Amino acid sequence: MTFYRHVFVQTFPKLQEKYINKQRFYESPNGKLLPSVTTVLSVLSKAGIDAWKKRVGETMADEISKNSMVNGTEMHSVIESFLDNKPANSDNQTSQKLFEQMKPELLKINNIMAQEIQLHSEKLGVAGRVDCIAEYNGVPSVIDFKSASKKKSKSWITSYFLQATAYSLMFEELTHKKIDQIVIIISANDGTITSYVENKDQFVDQLLGVIEDWQCRRDFG
Repeated sequence: MTFYRHVFVQTFPKLQEKYINKQRFYESPNGKLLPSVTTVLSVLSKAGIDAWKKRVGETMADEISKNSMVNGTEMHSVIESFLDNKPANSDNQTSQKLFEQMKPELLKINNIMAQEIQLHSEKLGVAGRVDCIAEYNGVPSVIDFKSASKKKSKSWITSYFLQATAYSLMFEELTHKKIDQIVIIISANDGTITSYVENKDQFVDQLLGVIEDWQCRRDFG
C-alpha cells in the first residue's frame, strides 16, 4: 500500500465564497472580494465554449457539462482520499476509471505540502482552491488534476498552466516558499493519461495580462 507523507507548511485562512452574476469570488481576510482564478481565466475559453454549444445545442451541451462536472468532482474526491492514505473508491464508475488511469502519475507524488486548500493573493487580486502542492518526481510542484473526454494537447490548455501559475504565486506570497514547477495531469474518458510538466515563469506575464484585462472589463462593464 502506498503511504504518502504530509509535510504541511502552515495553516491557511478559510475564505468565504460568494457568487456575483454567476461568478465566484472569495472574501479575503481583510474583507476584499477577490475573483476566483477560474472565473478570471474563463474569458480564454468562452469563444470555444460558445461555438461548441452552438454546434451540439444548448440542451445537449448543458447535459454534457453537468455530467463532466459530476465526474470531475468525484474523481477529485477519490484522488484526495488516496493522497490522504484513505480508501479510494467511488460508486461512480466513470470517476473510478479516471482515477485508476491516473494512479501511475499519483505514485510520483510525495511530501505533500498542501491539498485542496484555499489560497489568495492581495498582489494578484485573485483567489482559488489548489488541488495539490507536493513533490512530483522529487521536485516541489503545484499539481492540478483534470478530467476530460479525450486527450488534450498542450496548445489547448493554456488556461490550465495559467491557473497553476497563479496558485504558485499565491502560495509563495502566503508562505515565502517558491514553487517553480507546475504539473497538469489529465485523465480522459478515451483511456489516455497525459502529464505536462512546465516552469511557471514562462506563464507569469500572460497571467498578469489576463488578470488586468479581466479587471478592466469588470470596471468598465
